[in-house]
Order: sequence, then structure tokens, then C-alpha cells
Amino acid sequence: MKLIIGLGNPGEKYKNTRHNVGFEFLDKLKTEWNFPIFEFNNKFNSELSKGLYEIRDTRYEILLVKPQTFMNLSGEAVRSILDFYKLSPDDILVIHDDKDIALGEYRLATDSSSAGHNGVQNIIDNLGTQNFKRIRIGVGVETNLPAEDFVLQKFSDEDLEIIKKVLADVLEEVKKSL
Repeated sequence: MKLIIGLGNPGEKYKNTRHNVGFEFLDKLKTEWNFPIFEFNNKFNSELSKGLYEIRDTRYEILLVKPQTFMNLSGEAVRSILDFYKLSPDDILVIHDDKDIALGEYRLATDSSSAGHNGVQNIIDNLGTQNFKRIRIGVGVETNLPAEDFVLQKFSDEDLEIIKKVLADVLEEVKKSL
């Protein structure tokens, strides 16, 4: 089994904010791969969608995970799922926003620090390692606002169009990353 974990904050208040691009990606992935609707799982404090997907003649059981712990406690949900399914950090791919990458760009990272991203740092702390795959989606570089305020801003309509394009590119990267 492989886990694809999108980071974000629960609730309508945070929909279409820069910090929720991980959740937005999982919604796109669920639709593209025809996975079932997300359902809340109390044991993992996460919304989950589970399905099978074939990539390069290999069939994968994939669990899409949206932790509902709020961003900065994402590692708690990830740790509980890994323990339950007896998986390792090698089995996860984390998708999250990155305010240090330009809007419309993304980067693949493995075995790298959190670079100040509190949700990623909480995963590192809970797993005891930073050696897992991540896709960092650029949400724009802003210097006039504190980081906490910037990432909680909603995207403009123009920015949403750019995000839709990069999420399509990230979808192709995910296929290569599994």
C-alpha cells in the first residue's frame, strides 16, 4: 500500500487558500483516478479515499489521506496510519504548499528538511526521519506579510488558474514517484 498525503486545514474557511493546496491536489487526484469520495475516519482523524491504480503495469493499493488535525499536527495522523498498516516512510508521498517556490512551479524532495514548514516538521518529528518523498507546490513568494498570514490568503481567480495547471503537472509527477 502507498499513502499519498495532502496537507491542509479542515473546513470551508480554508478552502482555496495557499496552505490548502495539498488538499486541493488530492481532490483532483481522487477525481482523475476515479477513487471513492473522501470519508472521515475517526481513528486516524483524517479523511480517506482508498482505491487501486495501475502505473507502468504495476497495480498499487493507494490510500489518499487528508489529515484533519490542522496543518501543524499532521504528523499525528500520518504516524497513526503508518503504525496501523505497518508501513514505513518509504511508502508515503506528502504533497504540500511551499511559500519559497514561485506560483506555478513545484519541486520533488526526498530526505530534506522542513524548510520552516510546520506541517512537514510535525511529520518529521512524529516519524523520526525526514527521509520520505514530498512534492512542494509553489504558492508564490511574498515578503510583505508574515508567513502565517500569507499562506492563509485565498488565491485570486488568476492564481487559481495557475494552480490548476501546476496540479496537472504534479499529477504526472506522482505517477513517476510511485
